[in-house]
Amino acid sequence: MSAEPAGPPLLAIDGLRFRWPGAAQDTLDIPALHFQAGEQVFVHGPSGCGKSTLLSLLAGVLIAQQGRVAVNGLDWARVPSSRRDAWRADQLGIVFQQFNLLPYLSVRDNVMLPCRFSRARAQRATASHGGAAQAVAHWLAAMGLPSDLWVRPASTLSVGQQQRVAAARALMGQPALVLADEPTSALDEARRSQFMDLLQGACSSAGSALLFVSHDQRLATRFPRHLALPEVNRAAASAQEASA
Repeated sequence: MSAEPAGPPLLAIDGLRFRWPGAAQDTLDIPALHFQAGEQVFVHGPSGCGKSTLLSLLAGVLIAQQGRVAVNGLDWARVPSSRRDAWRADQLGIVFQQFNLLPYLSVRDNVMLPCRFSRARAQRATASHGGAAQAVAHWLAAMGLPSDLWVRPASTLSVGQQQRVAAARALMGQPALVLADEPTSALDEARRSQFMDLLQGACSSAGSALLFVSHDQRLATRFPRHLALPEVNRAAASAQEASA
């Protein structure tokens, strides 16, 4: 018996080509790449292979010179920047390598930000947890952060604690897709394992797909799907041929 069709992809890349201004060749040249809702995918490759550039394209922060990058059916290149900003706030949770917390805001207020920027996220938080404040408490508790830390400025927390705050913020309002850019690079092995348990479990609970980008192959076994960026990026092969 054949498998049921997976349905339209949550994230679709078709004919993508991106080159930085002034560069002699493309950074990324990806014919096709699709991800389904709820998937957890490990994207790996050496430093400089275009991982962070790819995440910026997937988030609509960068726009490719050619091709289509669409999240939940919206092609970033076909809408104005104001529409991209609104769709990004509605659909994406992002865990940055440097966390990008607002240091002067409390932990609680940092996690509340997605619901302030997106009515859809606020509505989903209310539907799932009874309100945005309750959702903040849920995700901070899920990340193992004691309540006495929630009122402190984010800048006063340890690196590991800030990382968990960033993950809680990304999961607020159950975004369709969570993008994580090398978020474990500053953690020792024990804290790395604990953080991964929390992040993956929380994404499963929220129904959010997770695209996790790292050069750390030790994390690969945690994911059912692996993607080696140099293998799908034709620009990487061209660069190797040129240097040979």
